[in-house]
Amino acid sequence: MSKSEVITINDGFSRVVFLNGRTPETTDEEAKNAFALLSEYREGGIYIAHYSGFSEWERHPQGDEFVHILGGETALILLNDNIEQCYNLSSGQILVIPKGIWHRFESPYGVKIMTITPQPTEHSIKLPVGT
Repeated sequence: MSKSEVITINDGFSRVVFLNGRTPETTDEEAKNAFALLSEYREGGIYIAHYSGFSEWERHPQGDEFVHILGGETALILLNDNIEQCYNLSSGQILVIPKGIWHRFESPYGVKIMTITPQPTEHSIKLPVGT
């Protein structure tokens, strides 16, 4: 059995550098300092991030993803049956993204976010259709 550990989100953000102008083409290397793993959890982890801009499409085929907006705002776009559904989220709001649903973030003014994300994560720069 592993040892329990208290996690302080603000301490996690002290290790994160704001990424200004994220795009779907932003590489993992360019974005790595804007994201931090707070803890491993089940088959994935608890992550935080701080950025502005627009993400690529992603989905998690092994489970639901929990998204909590800690600061700022984002439009979270879900692709369900090839129809985009937009959820405008701001600080304090939570959305659970169902297993296997493609989604992306539009955060032009900046967002601080915490997710509980199952792995693996699949990515696509272009709009996934017919999936």
